[in-house]
Amino acid sequence: MLLSKAWEAFESVKRIEGFSPQTLKAYRLQASLLIKYF
Repeated sequence: MLLSKAWEAFESVKRIEGFSPQTLKAYRLQASLLIKYF
């Protein structure tokens, strides 16, 4: 599974669980930094 696809699935689940947009934005930033590092 591609990390980008995994992120999309993770983000959709967290939206349903009620995570704030700011939290999801921070998670997206961390994921993109992780992808760039490796």
